[in-house]
Amino acid sequence: MLRIRGTTYHFRRIVPLALRSALNQREIWVSLKTGYQSEARRRASLLHARTTELFDETFRVLAEGQERQAVPHVRDALKDLHRLVESPAGIEARPVPASIPRPRPQRMRKVAAVTASKPQALLLSEALTRFVLENPHASADTRKASQRAVELFLQTFGDAPVSIIGGEKAGAFRDLLFSLPASLGKRKSSLTLTEEADRAREDDSPTLSGKSVKNHMMRLSALWNQLLQRELVTKNPWTGWSFETGSKTIRRGWSTQELQTLMTGQWPSTSVPESTFRIITMIGAYSGMRLGEICHLRTEDVQTSDGIPCFVIRPHTGDGWSPKTEAGIRIVPVHSKLIEAGLLHLKDTPDGPYLIPGLNMSKEGVRGTVFGRSFSTMKTRLGLPAEITFHSFRHSVSTQLRNASADIREIWIDKLLGHEATHKSQGTSTYLSGITTANLKHTVEAISYPESIFRNGWS
Repeated sequence: MLRIRGTTYHFRRIVPLALRSALNQREIWVSLKTGYQSEARRRASLLHARTTELFDETFRVLAEGQERQAVPHVRDALKDLHRLVESPAGIEARPVPASIPRPRPQRMRKVAAVTASKPQALLLSEALTRFVLENPHASADTRKASQRAVELFLQTFGDAPVSIIGGEKAGAFRDLLFSLPASLGKRKSSLTLTEEADRAREDDSPTLSGKSVKNHMMRLSALWNQLLQRELVTKNPWTGWSFETGSKTIRRGWSTQELQTLMTGQWPSTSVPESTFRIITMIGAYSGMRLGEICHLRTEDVQTSDGIPCFVIRPHTGDGWSPKTEAGIRIVPVHSKLIEAGLLHLKDTPDGPYLIPGLNMSKEGVRGTVFGRSFSTMKTRLGLPAEITFHSFRHSVSTQLRNASADIREIWIDKLLGHEATHKSQGTSTYLSGITTANLKHTVEAISYPESIFRNGWS
């Protein structure tokens, strides 16, 4: 069954009830890595055949009374399915399942004859190469900017004939660009563009400006103008769009009164416990950690370093989560106020592998999506301004620390918050790696709030 999330199609199939216990899976969900319905249907038909094989093999093992270990491991099967989607050549090479009727030879010859007489459709990647990258009159800047715009489109929707790319895809691409983080391309990342947009939304990070979006769209429009002149397309879908996003909301830190209003307000969510809201909010306030970093903490991520309890923020390959940047991989000493509130006891709470209880994982592998929506709803109901969000705790912490005593160094603050060092010299990189846990503990303890705001902890 096809499902579309954002701009990408996904394959979803329910696991038969009799097999759920053996496979430890209720459903199978695989991204088809394309935004084109025809291509998605082709890939989904193959995945349907492969999952049928998986189910048949599992039924056979169970019927023969074999050991549980003989049941095919669904994780291995899913990896195989992902490889099939990511490798079109592998899909083409896969034999057609017997259940799919084969066309008669005569019909095949007829189709082949028609195909041979029909000119091959020009793909977007080919158009970029022919009319921009191999154009001797195009400047180096034009080549680079056009290639970047096309690559972003291809990452989102995959390659396709230029003749079928219309206003619907152009509009979806424009909307996606506006939701991408402003830091895109300035750091290494293994996330898809849709995942980048989800992460930016989750962390409330700055997104691409109207000017940046307009530049990408103009590069594609210039390419389409050449295609129009050559009558390779009938219209240019990249013109006539608005890039006005209004004035940017300037984020800032929380005031004491706003925090008081927040912590005495009524939590609106029934799917996320109020205690979870208080845990996450207090950790954010006393550490400056991003929402995603907090929600993806595992019990083993609270460790003792040099005798000091610390949060260890690092990639987790099991759920595909990783910090936003290389600098985001770090340790953050646990503030004494969090220890007093009982944070270290959360490790003993039986809520699976994660430290923070009461949160579910979204289909995109993001933990805390419902919390983020509920937090925004609560803030709006309380009449709190748009300039403050959960991400504003990072502003609050940064401002407090930079106004603290002179013995707290700027580079310690950057290390604590996971910011890239201002000066990226070899000396700075070496020094960053040598900052002691004691100095980070000294830095984090400079964060303070009036006792009345968090006096009840999360009880």
